[in-house]
Amino acid sequence: MTPTSPATPTSPATPTSPESPASPASTPRTRSARTRSTRRLTTAQALVAFLARQYTERDGRRHRLISATWGIFGHGNVAGIGQALVEAGNGSGLRNGDRGGSRTAPRMPYLQGRNEQAMVHAAVGYARQSGRLSAHAVTTSIGPGATNLVTGAALATINHLPVLLLPGDTFATRPADPVLQQLEVPYAGDVSVNDCLRPVSRYFDRVTRPEALIPAALQAMRVLADPAETGAVTLALPQDVQAEAYDWPEEFFAERVWPVRRPAPDAAGLEAAVRAVRSARRPLIVAGGGVRHSGAEETLAAFTAATRIPVASTQAGKGSLRHDHPADIGGIGHTGTATAAELARTADLVIGVGTRYTDFTTASGTLFENPAVRFLNLNITGFDAHKLAALPLVADARTGLEALTSALAGRGYRVDPAYETEYTGAKEAWEERVEASFATPDPTARPTQTQVLGLLDTLVTEEDILINAAGSLPGDLHKLWRTRSRDQYHVEYGYSCMGYEIPAAIGVLLATAARPRPRPVWALVGDGTYLMNPTEIVTAVQESLPLKLVILQNHGYASIGGLSEAVGGERFGTAYRHRDPDGGFTGPPLPVDLAANAASLGLRVLRATTVDDLRKALAQARDAEGPTCVYVETQTPDTVSGPPPAQAWWDVPVAETASRPAAVKAREEYERQVAARRRHL
Repeated sequence: MTPTSPATPTSPATPTSPESPASPASTPRTRSARTRSTRRLTTAQALVAFLARQYTERDGRRHRLISATWGIFGHGNVAGIGQALVEAGNGSGLRNGDRGGSRTAPRMPYLQGRNEQAMVHAAVGYARQSGRLSAHAVTTSIGPGATNLVTGAALATINHLPVLLLPGDTFATRPADPVLQQLEVPYAGDVSVNDCLRPVSRYFDRVTRPEALIPAALQAMRVLADPAETGAVTLALPQDVQAEAYDWPEEFFAERVWPVRRPAPDAAGLEAAVRAVRSARRPLIVAGGGVRHSGAEETLAAFTAATRIPVASTQAGKGSLRHDHPADIGGIGHTGTATAAELARTADLVIGVGTRYTDFTTASGTLFENPAVRFLNLNITGFDAHKLAALPLVADARTGLEALTSALAGRGYRVDPAYETEYTGAKEAWEERVEASFATPDPTARPTQTQVLGLLDTLVTEEDILINAAGSLPGDLHKLWRTRSRDQYHVEYGYSCMGYEIPAAIGVLLATAARPRPRPVWALVGDGTYLMNPTEIVTAVQESLPLKLVILQNHGYASIGGLSEAVGGERFGTAYRHRDPDGGFTGPPLPVDLAANAASLGLRVLRATTVDDLRKALAQARDAEGPTCVYVETQTPDTVSGPPPAQAWWDVPVAETASRPAAVKAREEYERQVAARRRHL
C-alpha cells in the first residue's frame, strides 16, 4: 500500500499552482513501537492532515494530489470534517491543523458548493484540466447529501477522472438507532444509503474505527493516482468516528509521493504491433481520451508525421491533433465527420489509442465494415486494450507511441501517397461543409445553434476552453469545432450528463488560476441543461471567477426531440410549451426568462437577438473580468444551412409493434440498419 520512494518536496505546491519541482527521495527513519511518536487528533482532523501531504509525480514534476475540498455541511459532517477544515487553515482556531509543536503543515483550502452533484462535477473539471495529476475532495452530510453524489461519481468513474468523496454516514456505535436520515434495512444492519456509491466508485470503504482510516486512506490514494484504476473513490465516514480522537503515528502524516506510472509495452507485443502496421494498406488511428491524459499529443503528431496515418478522434480525444494538422480528419462515429466515417468503413487496420470504443465511436458495431479489418489497441488498461478482439498493446499512450515510432523507424513504412491524397482531399471537402454551417448571410436574423458556434470560432484563440456535455451541442461540436489546442475541447460524453457544464467550468478555472491571467473558459448550455443545474453560478460569483456562460434558448430538449422524431416518438414530451386542450404540449412557449434568472444569481447578462448582437456580446464576454452570461434565442435551420446530418448510425431500439405510421416507418429503418451490425472476432 505504501508508495515507492516517499519524498519531501523543496516547495510544497499550493492549491492554485498544484505542481512543484521534484526533489531527491528520502528514506523515513524506522522507529520501534515503543519510541514511535504519535499525534492525538480526531479521525477527521487526521484525514485532512494526511490529505494535505499527498503528492503525485510524473516526468519529474510533483503535484499536490488533493489540493482543495469542496463541501456542503450538515449534521453528518459539520462537527467532523467541517471542524477539521477550520483547523486546517480555513478559519479561527489552531492554524494549519498542527498540534504538539509539530512543524507547519500545508493548508487544505475549502470551496463552498450549492449542490452535491455539482461539487463533484467541479472536481472532475479540475482533475481533467490538471491532467489527472491533481484532484479535489468533496465532503457531504449523510442522507440526501450523500446520495446526491451518485451521478457525479458515475461520471467521474466512467471518464476515468479522479475525485475523492467523503460522505458522512450513520453512527458506527449505534447509540441511537435509527438516526435522522438513516435507511433501515431489516436484513442488514451495516447498510446505509452510502452503499449506493459502491457500484460507481473505483474504491469504497466505510471507516468504522479511527485506526481503520490508515489502510483505507492509503488505498484511496493508490487508486486516485493510478491511471489504469482512477475514478471516484469513496470513504464513508460515520459521524461519530469523524469526531473520535486517536493517537496517530507520526509516520501517517509524512509527505508521500505517488508515482504516476508510464508502463512500456512488452517486446513481443510491440513486435506484433509493428508487423500489423507494416502490413496495413488503409490504417486509421482512433485517438481517445487516453492521449490527452497521457500528454501524448506531440508524440502522436510525430507518429503521424513518420507514417502519414490519418487520425480520427472520439469526443474525449478531440484535440489530440490541431484541427489544421494534415492528418486530423475530425470526430469519428455517430457524431463524427463524413471523412472519418468513410475511412473507417474501408480501414483494414484500426489503431485505437486510449479509447474505450463506446457505441457512439463504433456506430453501435456498424462502422468498421471492411471484412478484413483488424484492431490494434494501445491502452493502459488490459480491459480496453482487448476490445474488438484486438491485438493488445498494454502501455501508457505516450510511451507506447514512442516505442512504436522508434520500432517502425528505418523499416520504410509510410502509407501509400494515394491514400494520403484521398483523406486530405476529403478533409478539405468537409471544411467546406463546416463553412456553410457557420455562415451568417443575414446579420439581422436570429442565429441558429451552428451559427453561434461559427461566431465563437472567429473569436477564440488557442487559450480558450469550451465546455459542454449533453444535448445537441456535442454532436455539432464534434463534427464542426476547429480545435486549436490540446485542452480547448472539453466535452464530457462518457456519461453525457446534463448540468455538468457550469460546475466543470468552475473546476477548470480553478485549475488554471496560477497563470498570469485567467484563460477564457466558456460553458455552453441549452435551456434544458441550464434548468437542470444552474446553482454553481453563485459559486462563480462568490469566487470572482471569470466564467463565460452561453445560454442557447430553444424551448425544449432539442437533441432528444430530434431523436424522438427519428425513432417514432413524434417529439412527445420534448418541447417546453404550455399544455394544449388535448393534453399535449403544443401550446405557446413557456414564458420563462432564463436571462433574468441568471442575473438574479449574480451574473452580468448580455442579451442577443440577432447575429450582429451575438457577435458583439461574445466579444464583450471574452474580455470581461467577472462572471458573464450571453443569452440568445436560437432558431432551427430552415433558410440557412444547419449542421450536417449524422454520418453513422446509433442503436436506439424502436418499438417492434406499433399502430402509428411514424413508429412503423422508424422500425423499418431500424431493421435495415441493425442488419449491418457485426461482431469483431
